[in-house]
Amino acid sequence: MNKSNGRIWPYAISTSIILVFGACVATIVVASKLPVEKSDTYMMGYHEADASANELIQARIEFNRNYKIEYITDGLSLDSSLIKYRVTDMNSNPIDTATLKVIVTRPNNHKHDQELINPTVENGVYTFSTITLPKEGRWDIMAKIEVRDLQRFYNVKADTRTKEAKEY
Repeated sequence: MNKSNGRIWPYAISTSIILVFGACVATIVVASKLPVEKSDTYMMGYHEADASANELIQARIEFNRNYKIEYITDGLSLDSSLIKYRVTDMNSNPIDTATLKVIVTRPNNHKHDQELINPTVENGVYTFSTITLPKEGRWDIMAKIEVRDLQRFYNVKADTRTKEAKEY
């Protein structure tokens, strides 16, 4: 029986521990250099959204009892996109007194965010001035609608490559 085979195990175990520790340190160093985008689904930080989740849900229910909001944009394009919403009451009467704040953003990068203000209003249709999108692909269009003392967030996923848009 050869005793030299028993002497290698402590070295192998020590080397394995050092390699695992090194891999953990390398993972932390690489991950700390990657950008992290904060969630802003409700146009606020996620901590604030979590803290007021029940109020946001209740506000949406109250808004939906009294008003309808529709995203009626024909589709997004890189050159010229015209963002439009229709706001009506439950009897389909147009509401021209609503306040809309819209942000067009990429889901993974906020450096291309565009805030839309001062829409033209005609017969309940709120039309924002034409925007140019810097990149092709998916965009999130987040809107905050206020009518009197009721408010609602209406978020849409849209893509420059297709005309379909979906609420989320």
